[in-house]
Parts: sequence; C-alpha cells; structure tokens
Amino acid sequence: MEFGNASVRPGGARIYFSLATLTALGLSLFYFFARSPHFGPCGASTTLTLGALDEVCPQTTAIAPEKNRAFLDTLEEQYQSEGFKLQAYESLGGAIRVPTVAYDDLAPPGQDERWEIFGQLHAYLAERFPLVHATLRKTHVNKYALVYHWQGSDESLKPALLTAHQDVVPVEPLTVDQWIHPPFSGHYDGEYIWGRGSCDDKPGLIGTLTAVEELLRAGFTPTRTFVLAYGIDEERGGISGATAIRDYLIATYGEYAFSILVDEGGGYGVSDDVIMVNPGVAEKGKFDVRFEISAPGGHSSIPPEHTSIGLLAAVIKQLENNPHTPHLNRSGIYYNLLQCRAEHDPSLSEDFRSLITGSRKSDKALHALEQHLARTDRLYSALAGTTQAADVVHGGVKANALPEQAEVIVNHRVDIHSSIAALQARIASVVKPIVKQYRLELDAFGLYKETIEDGGDINGLLRITDAWGTALEPAPITPMGDSGPFKLLSGTIIGVLGASNRTGYDKKVFIAPSMSTGNTDTKHYWKLTKHIYRYGHMNGEDSYNGAHTINEAVRGEGFLEIIRFFTWVILNVDESALLD
Repeated sequence: MEFGNASVRPGGARIYFSLATLTALGLSLFYFFARSPHFGPCGASTTLTLGALDEVCPQTTAIAPEKNRAFLDTLEEQYQSEGFKLQAYESLGGAIRVPTVAYDDLAPPGQDERWEIFGQLHAYLAERFPLVHATLRKTHVNKYALVYHWQGSDESLKPALLTAHQDVVPVEPLTVDQWIHPPFSGHYDGEYIWGRGSCDDKPGLIGTLTAVEELLRAGFTPTRTFVLAYGIDEERGGISGATAIRDYLIATYGEYAFSILVDEGGGYGVSDDVIMVNPGVAEKGKFDVRFEISAPGGHSSIPPEHTSIGLLAAVIKQLENNPHTPHLNRSGIYYNLLQCRAEHDPSLSEDFRSLITGSRKSDKALHALEQHLARTDRLYSALAGTTQAADVVHGGVKANALPEQAEVIVNHRVDIHSSIAALQARIASVVKPIVKQYRLELDAFGLYKETIEDGGDINGLLRITDAWGTALEPAPITPMGDSGPFKLLSGTIIGVLGASNRTGYDKKVFIAPSMSTGNTDTKHYWKLTKHIYRYGHMNGEDSYNGAHTINEAVRGEGFLEIIRFFTWVILNVDESALLD
C-alpha cells in the first residue's frame, strides 16, 4: 500500500496499522482506514449518517456458505494441517525472495530493465499455482500487470473482483544490517515470515492465489465469475499498473460491471473484550503542490534583503502557522467510527463514551469531543481534516551565487468533505499576506493572481502549481448500511473470525467502517464498481514491525487467516443473493 494509509484507534494511546499503512513507524494496528491520494466526490453513495438510522452502527450476523459448505469444511480442515501451513508460508516466502521493487523513476514497462524482475515473479507464480494457471485465463496488461479470469456458470451475475499488487517499496541500503533476517530472504523462523512485502502486499497476492488454487484442487467451480487483478507499481501511485488494469477491465467488461471489489487496506484488532474490524470505505484525496519563487540572481557579496530561499522560508512558515483546522462531521466516516466504538467497544472510558454519544444532537458536545480528540489523539487532525506537509525543498547551485529559483513541494491529503478546488482557494488566501509583505507577484494555479502596480520594486514571483499533475479528489464513499455488498462483506468477516481456532477469537466482533489517509490502487478503480472495500484481514498484532520499514514480517498464523478470509469471500460471494 502506498505509504501514509493509516487507521487509528481514536481517543486511545494505541495506533494500529494494516497491511499497507503508516506501519513504517513500527507501531501495530487496531484501526484501519480506507487508501491514499484520493477521497473522491460522494455522489449518490450512501454514508452511515446517524440521523438516517433508527440504530447507531447497526451490525449484521455471521454469513457462511450453505451451497458451498462442503468445500469450506474440507478446506478449513486442510488449512490446519502442518503440511499445508508450511507450504503456504513457503509460497509467501518464495514471492518475497523475488524483489519486485517499484522505483519512483521507472520508465514505462518495456523501456526500463528494472521491470524485468516481475517476469521472474510471474514464472514463480506459474510454478507455485499450477491449477490457477491451467484453469483461469491469464492476461498480461501493460506487459507486467496480471489479470486472471475465472469463468462462472451463470453469466447473468456480475463478476467479483479481487485485487492486490505485486510491487514493494525499496529497502534503504544503510539499514540492511539492521534486519534480523535479510530483507528479501522470505525466511520462516517458526513464527514469522520475514522480508520486504511480507505485510504490503504480497499476502494479498499470494493469499488470493492460494485460496483459488486450493478451491480448484477441491473441485470447486464457480457460479459467479471472479477476476483477479494484480498491479505492478501501487507504491508509486499505480501509474503503469492500475491505470492499465482499469482500462483493460472497462474495455472488457464495461463500466460498473463488477458486483464487489476487495483490495488491500483495513484490518482488525483483538482487545480483551471485542474484535473491532475496520474495512476501508473511503479514501482522502491527494494534492502535491509546488511553491516556486523566482527572484533576481547575482553575486552573493551584494545580496538583497531576502533571497529566493529566504522568501520561500517565509512561505513555508506561513503555511505551517496556518494549518487546516480539523472538524468532526456527523455524516463523516471518522465520526461514525467513533459512534460504532461507543456502541460496541466496552474498553472505552465512560467519560469518552458520554462525549461521543452526547455529540449526536448537541453542537456544544460535538465541540467538546473535538477538543478532547485534539488533546488525546495524535491522528485526529489527519482523520478529521486536510493535512499539509512540506516534504521536498530545492534551491541554489553555488555558495557565492544568489539563487534565482527556490521551491518546496507540499503534500496535502484532502479531507473527504473537501475538494481540490476548495484547497486551491485556501492556499491562495493563506499566502496572500506574505505576497503583500515581501512585494511578490502571485500566480496560484493560473486562477488566483496578484500583481504590483504601484511602480515600486518587485522582489520576485511566487508561482503555485500542481507539482506532478496528479491531483486526486477524495474517493466516492462506498455504500454501507443496508447495502447488500456491505452486509455480505461484514457477515463474511464476522463468520471467518468466529470460526477461527486462534486463541481469543470467540469474542464479540463488530464492524466499524473506516477510511484511508493515503491511497491504494483503488483510486484508479472508481468506475469498475461502487462497492469498493479496502480490507486485507490482517490483525495488527500479526505484523512484527509494520510495512515500509526494517524487519517487515508477518506472523505465519496471521497469513493463514488471510487465506481463510479469501476462501470464505469467494464461497460466500459465489452463492450470495446480496450481490447483483
């Protein structure tokens, strides 16, 4: 998952990260979101708005296959055998040993030899999953992205789409000696499977393929068509992979042709009293903004009062002195997540629970809840508003030459209740005092311009632009509530957790939909279906140190749960009347 996707446990000290979130901090996950540089327009999608429901955060019951029950019973027994576990762990370990790194500066497939490693992974997958490759129709999209078509017997049913990505982030060379086991070893030490990609997202890739392979081995033939799609550069935004997969699927199946889409994302957390599950149903938007100051050059022995770098520093300071103010929105995903906890999580303090429930009808109480979260939850601002972070700075070429240009790139994650246009207007407004104070001209996005017409000196030009041309609106919110696909996924999760033989999984399970502060490949898949779920079924405690960091590792038993989850999903989706 693209770094920056996080879910949180509001009001608590613990932060848990799922398969692809802020795991680089080395923390574990209890809450998880929904991926990445977008959180698009809500459109006609349904949100879990409190005023529209007779019950706060209603829950469904476990859903298990009936027609396909025999297949499930057979595989559940098989999955507990020591032989199968070792085989599955090695399947993941072998995939980790193929270092399919997605670099930010990759040229298109076919024009950069660094893509060729994906061919080695494809050969490994063909060898490891022979029934999949003998039965399903495989298509290479843009050379290295993969799409598998598993034909069902009833063509009137909309296909289901399971997605993951093949690529991983690079390993910082200076940290290699800090790994307990080498970063591409795929080593299984009796508890954990080690290596880059063990959490993000080779469990999704290998988990889905393993489930399909074993279903085929058991003799299962689907009624509903299933499509498996695996991107190649999710970690750099899906530029070459997910975009090509999207175009291929739309050309092959049409827009909104899929009944449900499950991608990497949210997970679940086990506490003393309950299991809280956080499927991602939304994603924030993303906007990388370039602030560039152009000013006269010259010899640094005769400097102006402020160089372009100094002027740029003033702009950065102005931005950081004026952060976006987070707010709770009663129709928002984060607010509804809090309500779910108030209804179903006995670990909440009574004071915190009262703040949450009291905010439903009282604006004063809502403000008090905001103040409490601002004091106690370090991720409150990220979950309840737009964020900004100055991440890249360039300026100057020589110590004795005045810099003629200086720039900073500021990353924004756009609140699901906002938009790119609103953010552009706010940015122009925030920098205007600096423009006036330092006598700069302004060109912000070609929309907001300021000139100096009094005949005095002009110290430079501040130009503000979309840094990469990749601005992304917040994602459409996935329908919840009475939505059939939402009920099906929720019931499946409750069922698979309830049937687990792992210690403590006899606890109450509740579903609390969440959102992503970052993005997954689903940012390119909005036109494939309205029913997008970012959920990888990983327990935060099964990750050794998180993703995108040293000592990335997944507990073997946790990976087994992922295989079980995808098996349940396929069998339930195949026979469910809750889907189109």
